[in-house]
Amino acid sequence: MQLGDVPINALRGFAVFFGLIWGSFLNVVIYRSPRDMSVVRPGSHCPACGKPVAPYDNIPVLSFLILRGRARCCGAKLSWRYPLVELLGGAASLAVLELTVAPLGAHAPFARALVVYLANFATVMGLIAAAFIDFEFMYIPDVVTIGGTVLGIATSSLRGGTIVGAIVSALVGFLITYIPFIFLYRIVRGRPGMGMGDAKLLMMAGAFFGLFGIFWTLLAGALQGSLGALAVWLVRGKIGLPEGVKEEIAELKKAAEEGDEEAKKALEEDPLADGPDPEEVGLAHFAFGPFLALAFIEYLLLGDTIQNLAHEMFLL
Repeated sequence: MQLGDVPINALRGFAVFFGLIWGSFLNVVIYRSPRDMSVVRPGSHCPACGKPVAPYDNIPVLSFLILRGRARCCGAKLSWRYPLVELLGGAASLAVLELTVAPLGAHAPFARALVVYLANFATVMGLIAAAFIDFEFMYIPDVVTIGGTVLGIATSSLRGGTIVGAIVSALVGFLITYIPFIFLYRIVRGRPGMGMGDAKLLMMAGAFFGLFGIFWTLLAGALQGSLGALAVWLVRGKIGLPEGVKEEIAELKKAAEEGDEEAKKALEEDPLADGPDPEEVGLAHFAFGPFLALAFIEYLLLGDTIQNLAHEMFLL
């Protein structure tokens, strides 16, 4: 069976539907994972009163619109994140189909096209989850970065690479971030300039894309991150720690005051808990991971176009 044997519009419809469904599940991951809750049990429930959500109130995007952004059970206001992530899931799935699967051509084996789609879709969805978690809690789950690195190495042949080449590039991606921005930066400034999650994300980029992809992810992420930080500063007048981080630090401090040794150790090791968050743009703590994730997705979907543009600019 070949890819062209299935009508393209049928594939598009399925891709959007599939993405919306997984976008709904991604909301569960984004909410529960940082709180050390199971993403499987219990089933979907209201975050305000805890009552189970009925299946007809759990339809991606549509339920949010019908309920006008409020829970049916208690009337609590629902976060805008729920429909946004669901829509991102549908859009990401369609983009993966159009930009990474369709270019394989109508004569490509359907099995190969399916593997390419699933690998790229899983990667994009993991990065979307990591971006939202990092925005709120300023950490990137290892299951995304390390798991993504393993996936990148395992699927290297799909992109014309080799397992050895992917492993070497992954190491380069990690070290090129860790040495200057974490190890040396800590020596000079007293705190790391980037988090370990960022270094692991660059490691993942190396496993997927090689050296050029590493530099794109780092440089494009840095540019987009700088613009994002500037936009936040212009709107709010300062760049402060996310509420999720503040709540987590407050809980740790309370536990430490009550004699919890593990909480004391966690506070000592947490660079975000070492005092007031500086307000200056150049010194403030700011989640960089979402912008690295964005640059990664850009290269995953538009890598050939980016390489061609870079080649033309270099020749000019």
